[in-house]
Amino acid sequence: MIRPGSILKLATLTLVFFLAVFLAFQLLEINMDFILGNASSKFKRMNEDSKSDGYKCGLSKECPPEHFAFKIASGAATVVGPRICLEDQVLMSGVKNNVGRGINIALVNGKTGAVINTASFDMWGGEVAPFLKFLKEIEDGTIVMMASFDDAATKMNDETRKLIGELGSTSVGNLGFRDNWVFVGGKGIKTKSPFEQLIKNSADTNKFEGWPEVLEMEGCIPQRKD
Repeated sequence: MIRPGSILKLATLTLVFFLAVFLAFQLLEINMDFILGNASSKFKRMNEDSKSDGYKCGLSKECPPEHFAFKIASGAATVVGPRICLEDQVLMSGVKNNVGRGINIALVNGKTGAVINTASFDMWGGEVAPFLKFLKEIEDGTIVMMASFDDAATKMNDETRKLIGELGSTSVGNLGFRDNWVFVGGKGIKTKSPFEQLIKNSADTNKFEGWPEVLEMEGCIPQRKD
């Protein structure tokens, strides 16, 4: 026979268990809201800065004559897509709905600054072949702008990294799973590009859970003359 005291004890333990589970989910939800809110806020500030500042793409200073102003940002975890701006024109962004997981790339005419093409390649669930084909078809004199979103490295092979290295990258060989990376180079470039940033995915330094902080880079690209 079950005593009333045992039933009461069991009911109390059950209530405590469900209360603990409820509080755990509440804390998790608050934490994720805080993380995603920070990511969204940073991108919102970046968008507002590009509109409010007096210089193209919201740069901190004006570019000299015969240079193209640019600002580029990597994605934030899986929440906010990357953003690529050139000469006050947003080429790729989540708002334009033309970014995706993996590598996001914009091709620009090095003489005129006109957009040639934009594309994204899924380096986690997709295949590397379409990206390789895209890289091989880039013509000399083209400015190449790249930004990572979520994972940009898993499907990359040695040939892909070699081709990007020929565009002026020095960090693509070290690009790993969920690293954040932004890069601006060019087809036919004779030196290594000064426009590149990489931040490693590390549990010790990640700003978001499982992803490093957003990378943002700006600068002035010399206009091609020949």
